[in-house]
Amino acid sequence: MTTPVCTSASKAALSGPPSYGTTVARSATRPRYPSFSSYVRARGPVLLRTARSLTANPSDAEDLLQTALTKTYVAWERIEDHRALDGYVRRALLNTRTSQWRKRKVDEFACDELPERETSPTPDPAEQQVLHDAMWRAVMKLPDRQRAMVVLRYYEDLSEAQTAEVLGVSVGTVKSAVSRALGKLREDPELSPAR
Repeated sequence: MTTPVCTSASKAALSGPPSYGTTVARSATRPRYPSFSSYVRARGPVLLRTARSLTANPSDAEDLLQTALTKTYVAWERIEDHRALDGYVRRALLNTRTSQWRKRKVDEFACDELPERETSPTPDPAEQQVLHDAMWRAVMKLPDRQRAMVVLRYYEDLSEAQTAEVLGVSVGTVKSAVSRALGKLREDPELSPAR
């Protein structure tokens, strides 16, 4: 199966850049390297399969092969062993694809959702201090036993069992006293703006 890219590559390569003494039409009719033309016709489909294995898009594969064949055409006189042409063209394919990959542009697209998580604004330290002071004033209004249980449970981070052990009371007493203390804190007028 002959592909248009190989034919166009061979025609483009055969014509070559016109020299000052020739015209474009004359260089297109007489190839500079007839062996290159026959090589492209014979090996083009195989090389195109190699190019397609290097890129997912068939059009990109054709462009890649055309670029590699152009590089091969330019170096045709320097290639000493024409039996190793497939290796030369494959290396040109790989090098060209690597160069394209390195030079690729990373596009950024606008989208409806931002990929970054929204960070919550940091609270004002003055407001935090006001709330902290109001909380301590409300805790200080509690009866001594409830205050001790709230401080041990929520400021010292002790469990109900540990709080009961420290105070020498039952776990049920700690639960009921802390529940009543939290109810009083919820009703405190100084803490109402914080809710």
